[in-house]
Amino acid sequence: MATSQLPPFPSMAVLLFGFGFVFLMPVFVAGVTRHYTFHIMYRNVTRLCHTRTILSVNGQFPGPRLVAREGDRVIVKVVNKVSNNVSIHWHGVRQLTSGWADGPAYITQCPIQTGQSYTYNFTITGQRGTLLWHAHISWLRSTIYGPIIILPKRNQSYPFQKPHKEIPIIFGEWFNVDPEAVIQQALQTGGGPNVSDAYTINGLPGPLYNCSSKDTYKLKVKPGKSYLLRLINAALNDELFFSIANHTVTVVEADAVYVKPFDTDQLLIAPGQTTNVLLRTKPYLPNATFFMEARAYFSGIGSFDNTTTAAILQYNNHSSSSSKLPVLRPTLPPINATGFVANFTSKFRSLNSVKYPANVPIFIDRKFFFTAGLGSNPCPKNTTCQGPNGTKFSASINNVSFVMPSTAILQAHFFGQNNGVYTTDFPVNPPLPFNYTGTPPNNTNVSNGTKTVVLGFNTTVELVMQDTSILGAESHPLHLHGFNFFIVGQGFGNYDPNNDPKNFNLVDPVERNTAGVPAGGWIAIRFLADNPGVWFMHCHLDLHTSWGLRMAWIVLDGPQPNQKLPPPPSDLPKC
Repeated sequence: MATSQLPPFPSMAVLLFGFGFVFLMPVFVAGVTRHYTFHIMYRNVTRLCHTRTILSVNGQFPGPRLVAREGDRVIVKVVNKVSNNVSIHWHGVRQLTSGWADGPAYITQCPIQTGQSYTYNFTITGQRGTLLWHAHISWLRSTIYGPIIILPKRNQSYPFQKPHKEIPIIFGEWFNVDPEAVIQQALQTGGGPNVSDAYTINGLPGPLYNCSSKDTYKLKVKPGKSYLLRLINAALNDELFFSIANHTVTVVEADAVYVKPFDTDQLLIAPGQTTNVLLRTKPYLPNATFFMEARAYFSGIGSFDNTTTAAILQYNNHSSSSSKLPVLRPTLPPINATGFVANFTSKFRSLNSVKYPANVPIFIDRKFFFTAGLGSNPCPKNTTCQGPNGTKFSASINNVSFVMPSTAILQAHFFGQNNGVYTTDFPVNPPLPFNYTGTPPNNTNVSNGTKTVVLGFNTTVELVMQDTSILGAESHPLHLHGFNFFIVGQGFGNYDPNNDPKNFNLVDPVERNTAGVPAGGWIAIRFLADNPGVWFMHCHLDLHTSWGLRMAWIVLDGPQPNQKLPPPPSDLPKC
């Protein structure tokens, strides 16, 4: 059993503003409240021989670590010093009765405008492990992201061997041009966007790209030690395979929930997912250095970034001649290895111990069946569109492509001032049933609307998400805000409501906040709606989110005072 310790912090963070410097230091008060200030600011970054002005937090790319303990209160003041509207989402944090701090623009808040600020205030309850924070408006999270590290309560232990060190490994996606221009052009033309130019590990593309031999992350390790790697996929649009040459890791946690440990030499991690793994280094000094590589898993149609990012695992007892050592590369699964993905994801199981039980809802109040997939919309008059057959690409859940409102849904709901901001008639089943994984229907058009589902407090929910092959089957990493959910079943083909539930795992299913709907298949999840507010659910491929593969749940207040959403903070941004 390992007693956790806060990792060391630099004595101060140096923030660059123009030609001057500002010195800030996170304030820690005896494990109770942790204060941070995030300045959204410009920074020039050079990658792949291209220099681009990016949006960053405190001038850092990736952004600063947010470190807390289970039970801590976290206060983050976000100051917007750029021309873009911004909001920050604390991805995976439960936000129990603190929905105003969740962050998705126009869902729980209006974005923070230029020159304005907003203070996010939330308590981390019943969670420990790794999560991430990122911008949650348009494609700004391409560079605005960073790790959330939640340590156990003081004097409590990890349920696995104490690591020698803990290291965040963050996967990202780099564009040589402004990603905002990429998505805006795609939405205007109705076609697919240009893909990214590289993947990154801790912000660096690595030696397999041009002009990048010096832009390589190096992890220096000692022989015979155990390292906790906190893996985070912050890429915009790609699920990623990951492997370390000649090394096996032990998976111990997923999405800030402990799992039954299992060994693997190849992993899959979807955007928004986190996976903690124990890396046990070799007991001797090897006569080699080792690449850690990541590349895309792609199951859809069209183009994608088919490059590979690499970092270096280096045993640090080598002499200065270590640069001449042979470099060993790992073997990654094939690009479209859907079978590997299904087998890998099936290995995750909740720890389900006395201390960390798996509280799976057994008796279900409401059942939902949602389809998820790509479709199209007619091209506007006097416009040329580059989507299928001259249409515009769209994406939908139950054939509804979500239209983002101009006023935050939570604000309209809380004050009872809907005024057409949203409706509560989201279909609980597909409006037009068909052979979802067979021959696509002739009509690929989707409807448009800002539709929600209303749930009573403490409603137990079972949701089956079915992939569709309308424009080609494709994996969809689904993220639910405000809740963890249990993955009780998954499979390929069309979901069979009569037979598939017989095989549901109601004992130790994995508990996550982001999970892939399999390409050409389905996933069944269960959760308890015990958190009042408005909660976004969407594909975490940002392209699909931009095309409308998103919806929102409204959870009503409970009867007790601690089961009600409090009024919004006084500095809630205005639209």
